[in-house]
Formats: sequence, structure tokens, C-alpha cells
Amino acid sequence: MKIVVIGASGRIGDILTRKLLLADCEVFAAAPTYGVDSVTGVGLAEALADADILIDVSNSHSVEGAAAIRFFGTSCRNLIAAGHRGGIRHHIILSIVGVDRLTTAGYFEAKKLQEDLIRESGTPFTIVRSTQFFEFIRDVVQDGTACAIPVSTAFVQPISGGDIADALARAAFGDPANAVVEIAGPEQIRLCDVAAEIATAFEDERSVVPDSHAPYFGAEIGERALLPGWDVRVASRRFDDWFRDSLQPSWAKIPTD
Repeated sequence: MKIVVIGASGRIGDILTRKLLLADCEVFAAAPTYGVDSVTGVGLAEALADADILIDVSNSHSVEGAAAIRFFGTSCRNLIAAGHRGGIRHHIILSIVGVDRLTTAGYFEAKKLQEDLIRESGTPFTIVRSTQFFEFIRDVVQDGTACAIPVSTAFVQPISGGDIADALARAAFGDPANAVVEIAGPEQIRLCDVAAEIATAFEDERSVVPDSHAPYFGAEIGERALLPGWDVRVASRRFDDWFRDSLQPSWAKIPTD
């Protein structure tokens, strides 16, 4: 079984690729870094030749609406076409919980477009919608430059990158759902609170300011807009588990963690 991972050089893609290799899968790691570009089409034919499963965890370099729509629209159409030629029998994408409720934000509109293209492609598919992952929230906090960081008070149910990769691997080993599968972490917490915990844990001297009007990907969001539905698959890793693991030196981390 040949599995192609689009976006393999990214945070989730790297973890997923290593997990699949440890499971003795034939994995083709695809990303512009490795000579495969889903937007320009460079290397796609070779990557998807005789492949069975395509997992797309690629992401736009910009969250600005028009740029994100161009990226996900062009990339997804190219992958669908190349997948048809290559004989892909299961197309899996990583999306976002709440994407259908937040289309006023351009980035979420772009992800919804990607989902719609997959549904209409004729290829058996699984859409894995994830809640926000701890590593993403950490990066948002650490990339800020202001003395005070306004963060939305909306509730989230954050999940670790490793648990997202596990869910994607399970999808690859199972039959196509031809539907959305939601995944989330075990704890509901306000986005501003988890951001504050992360800032404190990493000794960031800036303050996180709870703000119900703070934009999220450019849109003001409702208090429960980012929470999953009742049929969500809940991972076990909590914030304390993730934080403890994130402090380990890279050589001490177990690849399947």
C-alpha cells in the first residue's frame, strides 16, 4: 500500500510520515521542499503514480482570504486530477472543526472550498476536521510582538499534533468514510486561557488579554463556534501531557508520541 503525504515537511505532515514509516507503510513524502508542488503541479504525476492513498495536510502560507482560496482551490483541483490518473482509492484531507460556521473568514472559506471539491471529486474520501492543536496556539502566542496579546474568549477543545497524526493514520488504514470525521482533545477551555497557560509555561513576559471581539483568522467568533459536535472522537492527551512532552529534548522524544 503506497501512501502519499502532501505537506510532509510541515508540522503535522512530518509526524504523520514518521508514524506511517514505523507502521511499515510505503510512504512518499511530498512537499515543495522534496520537489513536489501541488499548486504548480510539479512532481505530482510521479508522486501519485500507482499510489493507493493520498493524505493532504498541506497549508497555505497566507491566511489572507484571496491567497488561501487560490492555494487550496488550485492545490486541491490538481491533486484530484493527478489522483484520478494515478488510481488513488482514498483521498484524506485535514480540515478544521467549525469551518462551515466561519465562512465569513477568508481562510475558513478556503478550507470549506477544499472540502466541497473533495466531496464532488468522485474519489472515495475522508475529511478529518480537527480542533486547534496546542502547537499552533503556542506558535501564535510566541510569534506575537505586542506587549499585550488580545485573544478570543471562545471555547476550544485543543488537541496535540501527535493525536492529529494518529487520527489521520487510522483513517488511512480504514475504509473511506465519505463524510466528515471530527477529532478533538479531552478538555474544553477558553482560547485565551490556554494561550495564557502556554505564555506562562514558556516564560513569556507579555500578557494575554481576554477579548470576546478579538478576531480569529480575521473573523469575530461566537463563544462555541470552535467546538466539535456530539459525534467527535476524543483524544486522551491533555495540556499537561503535551507540555511535559514538549519540554523534552528532540533526541529524547519517541517518534510515535
